[in-house]
Amino acid sequence: MSKLAHAFVLTGLVAMPALATAADASPHSVTGNLGFFSDYAFRGVSQTDEDPAIQGGFDYAHASGFYLGTWGSNVEFADANMEWDIYGGYKGKIGGDLGFDVGLLQYFYPGFSDADTLEAYGALSYKGFGLKASYSTTDYFGAPDSDGTVYWDASFNYELPAAVMLGLHYGYTTGEGAQDDYADYKVSVAKSFDGFNVGLAYVATDDDGEDLYGDYADDRFIVSVGKTF
Repeated sequence: MSKLAHAFVLTGLVAMPALATAADASPHSVTGNLGFFSDYAFRGVSQTDEDPAIQGGFDYAHASGFYLGTWGSNVEFADANMEWDIYGGYKGKIGGDLGFDVGLLQYFYPGFSDADTLEAYGALSYKGFGLKASYSTTDYFGAPDSDGTVYWDASFNYELPAAVMLGLHYGYTTGEGAQDDYADYKVSVAKSFDGFNVGLAYVATDDDGEDLYGDYADDRFIVSVGKTF
């Protein structure tokens, strides 16, 4: 039920002309992304019944650190066939290498509004390491009395030879109400070819996740092709 998740869209950098000065640079930037995935796994669980997904979005960022964005994907569960996210927040640096990011993320599911969820999140990053907590201020994707559920996301990214990016992820859902606890994992590699980013990920959950979500939480490989523009 989210990107970032999700995804192997690497950040693109646009070089300024040689004669440009700092005064010429705009404090505003807008980027877009589009990706094709063999499955959409959110926190280890397929949102498309293990069918392919098309995903994309737009992000606005200000030099001060404030940002807004929107993102969408097809899904296949209950009466929902689309996920639409809107998010915003503030990010910056503490010293040279320690980064932070705080914000709100609203998930919408047209046709199945019971799953609509609002999360507040906070994240810290240091070089290739990241730690993020997402706190559900509403019921957690339709589970009764599940507000207060927290999702913990620990990650590590490292550049291998030949500019191949390795990504490691461990997630843990600390559930409230009808939402039970479970863990999920992901190991991914990604590389850019002629402006397109190609990725392969292995996604899995623990036994608790499989008990909760059945075949939707099976171990699987996901192939993706994306582009940032």
